[in-house]
Amino acid sequence: MTVIGNRIGSALTKSKKLWLILLISFVLGVAVTISEPDLQVLAQTVPHIDSMVLIVTVGIGVGFFLMVCMLRIFLGIKLRWLLLFFYLLVFLLAAFSDADYLSIAFDAGGVTTGPMTVPFILALGVGVANIRSDRGAGSDSFGLVALCSIGPILFVLILGFLYPNADGVTDVTSVVWSSTTEIGRAYLSSIPHSMKETAVALAPIVAIFLLFQLLSFKMPARAFFRICWGVLFTYLGLVLFLTGVNVGFSSLGAVLGTQLYAGWTRYLLIPLAMCLGWFIISAEPAVYVLEKQVESVSSGAIPGKAIKYSLSIAIALAMGIAMLRVLTGISIMWFLVPGYAIALILSFFVPDIYTAIAFDSGGVASGPMTATFMLQFMIGTCSAAGGNILTDAFGIVATVAMMPLISIQIVGFIYGRKARVERTTDDVVDDEIIELWG
Repeated sequence: MTVIGNRIGSALTKSKKLWLILLISFVLGVAVTISEPDLQVLAQTVPHIDSMVLIVTVGIGVGFFLMVCMLRIFLGIKLRWLLLFFYLLVFLLAAFSDADYLSIAFDAGGVTTGPMTVPFILALGVGVANIRSDRGAGSDSFGLVALCSIGPILFVLILGFLYPNADGVTDVTSVVWSSTTEIGRAYLSSIPHSMKETAVALAPIVAIFLLFQLLSFKMPARAFFRICWGVLFTYLGLVLFLTGVNVGFSSLGAVLGTQLYAGWTRYLLIPLAMCLGWFIISAEPAVYVLEKQVESVSSGAIPGKAIKYSLSIAIALAMGIAMLRVLTGISIMWFLVPGYAIALILSFFVPDIYTAIAFDSGGVASGPMTATFMLQFMIGTCSAAGGNILTDAFGIVATVAMMPLISIQIVGFIYGRKARVERTTDDVVDDEIIELWG
């Protein structure tokens, strides 16, 4: 997927036609979002919105903002000004939106940037940025995930004004298996459905790739079949992922949350959620992609480990906040408004590349583990506590997506200050040497 995104991005720049780049970016944004497994899981969990309506709405949101990203790269617009404008618009809409749509809208912004979308969009940005030869081109290749995360939030909030309200209840049910044979049959019977679902989701991306191969790439047979082999692995991985989530993994989180709320173990829920948040980053595939991209673009100046540890701290705090919301019923806006305000203010005090990486990391951190296991864990706890699932349990992905915006920029501030101190020290030493030798 990374190779396809990079090649398409490079091929688009050769056309020199802005309208064509914008059109294909929109189509690619919709296509790659529809194939995102995290979004499919979330859409099936939301009770009062048709899953296909939600998926298409989110896809259009990502496609629209991918066009905005291309314009930003071409025009060299500062990321912080776009983030400031669009988040002000988001919170303005949120002030008039139905409370049931708030958490779902912000969660939609997090789940769209998962293992399918992140490699593709990051690579597409690097490919398009190659058309510029200035120093800021590499930095501007970041920020695509950040902007594309805003699209679903904005469009789902708009959907809330247009879509007919319907009462929906998310049931927390656990299936009791009498034998391992029944478990095996459940997985086997679920595989054909997952195969069909994944094939439909991947078909647009494969079709676009084949079209580019015929008209532009004209890759040799060996390179072409290597990509086809990669697409096959992607397909098989998504089939296994969706099968595992639908049959067992999601229900495990829900049952665990329900059982732990009973008795004295409820007092362990917040520490346990924070502990799970710390280790969950290691299981997020998109984080690995981001680490490599950061090290590559910064030529090793920004170590991947610093990104990973800061993300672990951020996600641990986010999980603690999410569980606190479930247990107390505090509105998510009490956390999102000050959180995003702090993140946007920090953007004026750190180098641009750290702001871009931070807002990208917010989307990357809220991947498959959060959308499947942890969301169901919160739903199970909320159901046992008698809370409102739509307003209290949903919103965990949004909280996870927000915290890295602050932590990564703090890392950027520390590294930026350290770099300035080192440069000042080097200048003083150089002046002393010049003075000593005359």
